Amino acid sequence: MERLNSKLYLQNCYIIQENERLRKKAQLLNQENQALLSELKQKLSKSNKKPNSNSIPDLNLSSSSTQNPANSSKP
Repeated sequence: MERLNSKLYLQNCYIIQENERLRKKAQLLNQENQALLSELKQKLSKSNKKPNSNSIPDLNLSSSSTQNPANSSKP
């Protein structure tokens, strides 16, 4: 029984470590996504101000893209 407990404890430690690694990766991807979204909005804004430019429709991006999914599971 003690051996099984030790094995499960080690597995749990590994899962916690992997979860933290994935959380950090998700945060970095979210930051990159926000930067790209900001850049895209700036480019769209600039192109809409130019005379005789084609009308580019709004992307209608929801505010959920600004949420950080990595933090949503924290108590």
